[in-house]
Formats: sequence, C-alpha cells, structure tokens
Amino acid sequence: MSSTPIALSANVLLHISKLISVPLKGLLATIELIDEGGTVPFIARYRKEVTGNLDEVQIRDVSEKLEYFRELEDRRATILSSIQEQGKLTDELKQKIEAAMEKNEIEDLYLPYKPKRRTKASIARDKGLEPLANFIWEQQPGSLAEFAATFINAEKEVHTVDEAIEGARHIIAEVVSENADFRKKVRQMMAESGLVTSRRIEGVEDPESKFAQYYEFSEPASRIPSHRMLAIRRGAKEGILHFEIAVEPAGPINWISSQVIKTSGECAAHLQEAITDSYDRLLNPSIQTEVRLELKDRSDEDAIKVFRENLENLLLSPPAGMLSVIGIDPGIRTGCKVAVVDSTGKFLENSVIYPHEPKNDLAGAVRTLASLIARHNVQALAIGNGTASRETASFVNDFIRQAGLTKLFSVVVSEAGASVYSASEVARQEFPDLDLTVRGAISIARRLQDPLAELVKVDPKSIGVGQYQHDVDQRRLKQSLEATVESCVNRVGVDLNTASAPLLRHVSGLTERTAQNIVVWRNENGRFRNRRQLMDVSGLGAKTFQLAAGFLRIRGGDNPLDITAVHPESYPIVERIADSMKVSLQELIAKPSLIENVDIQAFRTEHAGAYTLSDIKEELRKPGRDPRDTFQRPTWRDDIKEIEDLKPGMQMEGVVTNVTRFGAFVDVGVHQDGLVHVSEISHRFIKEPSEVLKVGQIVKVQVLAADPKVKRIALSIKACEPRPGGAQGGGGPRTPKPEPPKKPSLEDQLAALNSKFRTR
Repeated sequence: MSSTPIALSANVLLHISKLISVPLKGLLATIELIDEGGTVPFIARYRKEVTGNLDEVQIRDVSEKLEYFRELEDRRATILSSIQEQGKLTDELKQKIEAAMEKNEIEDLYLPYKPKRRTKASIARDKGLEPLANFIWEQQPGSLAEFAATFINAEKEVHTVDEAIEGARHIIAEVVSENADFRKKVRQMMAESGLVTSRRIEGVEDPESKFAQYYEFSEPASRIPSHRMLAIRRGAKEGILHFEIAVEPAGPINWISSQVIKTSGECAAHLQEAITDSYDRLLNPSIQTEVRLELKDRSDEDAIKVFRENLENLLLSPPAGMLSVIGIDPGIRTGCKVAVVDSTGKFLENSVIYPHEPKNDLAGAVRTLASLIARHNVQALAIGNGTASRETASFVNDFIRQAGLTKLFSVVVSEAGASVYSASEVARQEFPDLDLTVRGAISIARRLQDPLAELVKVDPKSIGVGQYQHDVDQRRLKQSLEATVESCVNRVGVDLNTASAPLLRHVSGLTERTAQNIVVWRNENGRFRNRRQLMDVSGLGAKTFQLAAGFLRIRGGDNPLDITAVHPESYPIVERIADSMKVSLQELIAKPSLIENVDIQAFRTEHAGAYTLSDIKEELRKPGRDPRDTFQRPTWRDDIKEIEDLKPGMQMEGVVTNVTRFGAFVDVGVHQDGLVHVSEISHRFIKEPSEVLKVGQIVKVQVLAADPKVKRIALSIKACEPRPGGAQGGGGPRTPKPEPPKKPSLEDQLAALNSKFRTR
C-alpha cells in the first residue's frame, strides 16, 4: 500500500458502515486513527470517546474491510482506465463499475474488455462473423440462411453457411459467458443449490483410509461444514479424491434462455445451442472454479476462527503466578530432564533423574529432587505431558506425599510446541550453552508460571490448537493469529522489568527491534523506575510511547499508577482525583475502596469523557489486577496411566486441549487425547462446542470407548451430568426444541479422530 492511503468514496463508507453495523461517525474516526498508525488494542482501550466505544472485534472488522475496499478501489481505478484506453467506457458501464461493491462483480463487468488469449469467438470475429452473431442475438426478421451466405469467404476460411453460423454461435457463447448478470445468477444458483460431491480416484491407495467417508459423498454447498470441505480439498490435493460442485444444468441453462430467447423464430434454436455450449464449455467451468474458491474462503475463515478462539483461550489460561518451579521433561531411556526457575522465571539449575526403566534409580531421583527443592525453596513442579508423563507424575506425587511436603504441588502441563521453542533462535539466544532438552524443561516450568509469557515464543501453528491449519490460507492465518496474540498480550499487560523480548514485541506499538532495545536498556541500566524512562530507549519515540505505555506495568516504581492500565496521558486526572480527596496517589492505589466515594464524571476533560473516566475508576478499583481466571489444576486418577487402563463407563477429570466444530479433544492423562463429539457435550441443544467449552477448561468426562491399537478414545461430558428437570420430567406443554445433531455411531466418532491435528 502506498504511503498516502487510498481515499474511499462516501458510498463505499456507507456500505462498510452497514456491512459491519458500525456507526458512520465511529467508522470514520477509526479509519483516521488507523491511518495515523494507531494499533487496534490502543484504539479500543484509549480512544473510546473518539470511536464511540467500539470494541476490538469491531475495530479489527473496520481494519479488515478498510484493506479490502482499498484494494477494490485500486482495482476499480485500473479497470476504468483500461476500458477508457480501449475507447469502450460508456456512462452506463462506468456507473455500474463505480457502484460495484464486490471484487468478483467488478471482474465480471471487466471480463468482456479484458485482454485474453485467442478463443473460438475471437477467431470467428477475425473472420468477420460478428454482424451475423448480432443478427442471431437480436433475433432479427428475415432469412438467417440468406444472411449467413453473405459471409462465405474462402480467404477467411468460411466455406459454408453452416460454418458461418457455427462461428456466430461461438461469439454468442462467449457473450453469454461474459454477461455480468448471467454470471451472478449462475454463481448464486451453484452456491445455493449445488452439491459438493467427491469420489475416490480409481486405483489410488488411501493407506490409512483417512478419506473413507468421502469416497462416495455429497452435501449441499450452502451447508457443508468447514472441516468437511477442508478434508475433501486435502484428499483432492493428495490425489486420493476428485470433487466438484454438481448442479443440474437445466436450471441455469433454462434461466439464461428465458433472458435471451424472445421469439420462436429461426434464430431461437441457434441461440439455445449457443447458450448450452456456453454453459458447458465456458460458464460452468469458470463459475465452478469461483464457487470452489468461495467455499475454500468460507471454510478457511471458519477454521481460522476456531484456531483463533482456541489460541486465545490457551494464551489466557490462568497462571500459577510468581512461584519457584521445577520443570520436568519426562523421558524413559534418556531420563527426565529437570530445570529449576525462580519466581521471575530465571533459570537457576538443571539435572537429570532416572526414576524409570531401565535404570530405575528411584533413590537417586528422590535425592536430586529433595536437594533442588531445599536449596531453591521450590513451590511447585511442572511435568510435561509427553512420553512417560503419567509415570513421572505418579513418581513425583509419591515423593511429595512420602516427604511430607504438603505445601508443594505438581501439575502436568502441555508441552505442545516446547520442542519447537527449544530449537528456536529465541531459545538459543536465551540459553546458548544449554542442551535442547534442558531448554524444554525450562519452558515447561515457565508455562506453569505464566502460559502467555512462554507461549508467545512459539509459532502459534506449533501449539496444536488448530483445525486443518496447513490447508487454510497461510497469510490470513498468520495475520489472524498474530492479531490474537497481540490482543491477549495487551489485555493482560506486560511487566516491563521481567518481560522477554518475544513477549514485549507483541505490545501495542513495539516492534522486534524496539522490544530488543528495551531489554538492552534494562540490562545496561537496571530496572525501569517509571514509564517515562521508555523515552530513553533507542528507537522509541513519542508515538511509540503513546501506543505502548498503557500496556506496560512497573511494580514498585516511582509512580504507583505505573502498575495500572491507566495511560500516562490520564495521570493528571487521577492526580486531581487524589487531591480532591486529600490523599496521596500511593494511598489511593493502596485503598481501592476510596474511589467508590468519588463522582468520577465530575473530572471530565476535553479528551477524557465518560468512557475513559469509567475505565479509570474500574482500574483504580483493582489496580494491577490480572484479568485471567484463578489457577486450577485437574486431578488425575492414579489407576489410569495408559489407554489400556480406560474402560467404558469410567469417569475422570480432563483438560480440554482443542475445540473444533465437530467436538472437543480432552487430555485425560494417557498420552492420547479423547474426542467428545458435539452430541456428547450437553443435554441441551448446542450448535457448536465453543458455546460451552474452551481450551484449558477442566471437565469431567466418561469413557464411551477406547481402542489401544489405533489410539482412539471416545468420551462423553453429558454422561457425567444430570438431565435437566430430573428423571420425572415436568408437567404441562413443552416448548419444541431444535432437533439436536444426529448422533453418529461409536465407530464414526472414533473414525473422526483421523482428523486429529494436534501437534505434539
């Protein structure tokens, strides 16, 4: 995009306003703030008066639509210029192009004027047959054969009347295929009435039968879920499936004929033949491609939304807080790697223990852990959930119990993506002299302390909470996930004196370079004492300070407001509030109840209105509060360690690791997540699992089936809950409820695990 943003017309702005249900005034203000370099978190948090209190979702919608329509305006200008240069731009065509609000609509209008390769129609035009095509198209009176005979020309290779008429039909077929109204209608009919059909390509192997349910499959294009569409596309990409959008040709052909054929004269039959040829040879393949891309786009959007929601819930998982922690990366033959970090996440020491076969050195493992715990005042142990996780957890819990360490607790944490972090440039910079496995143990410990601070170091695609993540548009996925990380980081806030560069770079306004410069400044000058010192950091100017300062926290600094989300530009307001109460800022922060006695709206200024003042009051009520939930840990059953231990009917606690459109995956501590199909989540009707479940949530589940051979587990949540209204049921008439989704067979539920996409 150019340095000067493309201006949007009033019609386009009104269209965007209606499209995303944002008041025009707020839309214009938001666009101006974005063009000035404002970030979404900053605008949403600190410019509520300007935007009319638009939230992050609305502002991101504005940003996305702004990008789309600026691209559209750029393309519109190019198309108008191209047609103008051809001398074919009429007032009517110009009005249609200027009124178009969709990219494909503009492209349809441009299609007849778009430079193209040599076609049957262009060859016919070169032979001088366009007047004959017009004669047939306009269904003029008179003898078609006599008029066609006048176009016989041996030099132009038109030898007979039939050849002349055939060439004219090619021209008509192209005219039909390039008619914007016809294309729009056919596209609509295909999208609304078409069936997505797939079949297995004969002779091609599908070793794991991953796509068995799609060997002979059809589903309305208008209703096919994202995960099925993406699965079919993956099967086609792997050369196992062939798929298309099937629609009965009679529908679109008859509709076009009704628009074109006005008489039953001699031309009608040739028009009908040209229309049928146009649909079969030109329109259907072209629109088929467009609808397939639209379905892909829709499926991508849905899959990315699922990924974004799961990532957000994972990043906002409750932190255990500032505890000294031992992280254990379990292993059998190579032992369990152990790393100790202090309450700030600083690495202190590492070791290796061998509590399992073949060494089975329980005594040595106990001595090592006891020594580390005593020397570093360890308060918790975090155990990775990979190989030997349950065996290690069992050993640790026995050790804690037998040692009488009642204040110590252990937690199994997800190590998804930890190996990616261990081998990353970030990890090499942090711990250049440590082995990859030790880095992994450190990461596991830190994930317990603060999941957000540690997970931002890993590419979100490696965390394993996505749905067909490698099949969707990678650029859109990357943008969406980066926006999610940015949103989460700024919602929670970042400790300026302990945050790593990878965490800081997600703060509003900061780049990778400025984040690194902050760390360098901190290493050279010690702790930041106040937010204003940010201005001393190389490359961090007034604009960056404005965008970032409110999201950076300083504990025990010079100004007590630096621990809050109150922006420095609003400090004078809080100072006036404190003065009016005859208390110091320190006392106002230390005693949140004081703010309840203040008429906050009495402190309005030109730039701080009702929204800003309400936010200030809310922040002073709970200064420095972490918005994440309170930390909880699941209780694993001691008698369940492997899939073989699972029996139908067993009930236990588990942690939701992934939420998809068809169900949720739950970790019950056996190294393989189980699937809770959407039909097994709740007794009440739910359209999507995300209505009641989120990643990181602790749930109670019942085992429906477990197959150790193929490592598939089917679980139920609703089986652990009483039915609404009790067993008797209520009296009187009942309100009809939407029909719940058809419950698949247990075999189908287990087969769905073929779609498992969790990365370990």
